Amino acid sequence: MADTYTTLWTNDLCKALGAGGFEGEPLTVLFGGPHTSMPSFTRAGVRPGDRILPIRVLRKQVWVLGALEVERTVEYDAVREELTGEEQARLNRWGLLETSCASEVLLGAPGAPLAFDRPVPPDLLGRLTYRSRRGERQIKHVVDGELRSAVSLQGVYRLAPDSARELAELVGHTPVP
Repeated sequence: MADTYTTLWTNDLCKALGAGGFEGEPLTVLFGGPHTSMPSFTRAGVRPGDRILPIRVLRKQVWVLGALEVERTVEYDAVREELTGEEQARLNRWGLLETSCASEVLLGAPGAPLAFDRPVPPDLLGRLTYRSRRGERQIKHVVDGELRSAVSLQGVYRLAPDSARELAELVGHTPVP
């Protein structure tokens, strides 16, 4: 069974993507690494078939930016040798997401287009739930439908099925079965 994960993008990255004309383009590539600013998808347990939903926090709201269905993960050091011509073009186009600490590349079929106008409704934010081997947890620091701190969203986290379905509907993507 496929899972859905979120990963938190910085507002600086979102501004750069907006200025670079990426809004409206479907996500096809994501980069992961060993640092909090670029967390590892592999270490989080992401596998082919899973969905990644990049999110951002701005003005006490969480925004869902798009979706990527993972087809495969490639080690960053071997990425140039392993990619087809089409995959190489996608990698080059989305290179703005890449930083010097990248250690892995996720490739996927064109996913939900990048958009900066999809806020998570306050009622959904209040019940947004993640799951791990230890159980389920709601995000912390939600007060009156506003997020007061993004600390519980930093990283790559697997959503509980109901939250995954609701966020997928928000981006207009068919839920992962």
